Amino acid sequence: MFEGEALGLRAMYDTKSIRVPLPYKVGSLPTGGSYIIMEFIEFGRSRGDQSVLGKKLAEMHKAGKSDKGFGFHVDNTIGSTPQINTWKDDWIEFFAEHRLGYQLKLARRQYDDPIILELGERLIKNMHRLFEGAVIEPCLLHGDLWSGNISSDKDGNPVILDPACYYGHNEAEFGMSWCAGFGGSFYNSYFEVMPKQPGFEKRRDLYMLYHYLNHYNLFGRGYRSSAMSIIEDYLRIVFYCITAVYTLFVKYCFSI
Repeated sequence: MFEGEALGLRAMYDTKSIRVPLPYKVGSLPTGGSYIIMEFIEFGRSRGDQSVLGKKLAEMHKAGKSDKGFGFHVDNTIGSTPQINTWKDDWIEFFAEHRLGYQLKLARRQYDDPIILELGERLIKNMHRLFEGAVIEPCLLHGDLWSGNISSDKDGNPVILDPACYYGHNEAEFGMSWCAGFGGSFYNSYFEVMPKQPGFEKRRDLYMLYHYLNHYNLFGRGYRSSAMSIIEDYLRIVFYCITAVYTLFVKYCFSI
């Protein structure tokens, strides 16, 4: 976990855009456990200016590019959940297999939840429709950008920390927006640097789904309804599959 964090911090630091703590050393403790040593940053009294945060984050996405495709140099973690980062040339394939698919299968094993797996897989098979007209480049992402991982230094400059980095579609960075507090000034500044792609609004909940699924797997069934709501909304509104959802639900009811 610390090795992945250090590599992510270093990759973000090397973009010379937004401020992150520079990692110095990772190692094992002789008594068990491990450690990470990084730069000390004295935090300010607030999370800083939202418009500056949006601009600096966009600059990181624009500067941090990969010629290997979508993924990262090592697998890392999202919270304590393993995050698979095997390189792929196609973003939709990467997100389907290593993000949504992995989390759905984990929920199936952990909670014996076949419904969320089957409906989620229906979504995965059709989600390419949400990306029509979008130009997707592998950008360096923080990967776990919520309010607890955003601060500012004593001069008011935004600071981000505790990453789950990988190279992916820049919009995936907003997957934790439901607990990040991004406002209008943040997005306005961001899109001045990284122009908004066609279909951005349609894909927002898709990227939130990954993190709701991870919260379901980490923290329990309280997050299941949020994940299911997103899946069902896409199947019903975007893919006109409400009949299939109802049929599967009835099938499940008769099986228990």
